[in-house]
Amino acid sequence: MYDSPHDIVKTPLRTEKGTVLLLENKYIFLVDKKANKIQIRKAVEEIYKVNVTAVNTMNVKGKPKRVRFKLGHTSDWKKAIVTLKQGDTIEMAST
Repeated sequence: MYDSPHDIVKTPLRTEKGTVLLLENKYIFLVDKKANKIQIRKAVEEIYKVNVTAVNTMNVKGKPKRVRFKLGHTSDWKKAIVTLKQGDTIEMAST
């Protein structure tokens, strides 16, 4: 179904909550909506060469938006909180 692990794990998310979770060795990723926890675990391990101990996922509903007189909403998406084995880290580029 997926050609590469980058089709599953799209990008790491940099948020305030994510920064706090770094202290617990947890990282947040935006992932494909149809990916399951096992696929996410294997993709993160393959991309970043780390050992994953746990994966928690959640579906995030899009927010309603309005542009002038048109009503719409942003896309729904899925995020994963990945816990790494003690001692493993992922290098995040600082911007």
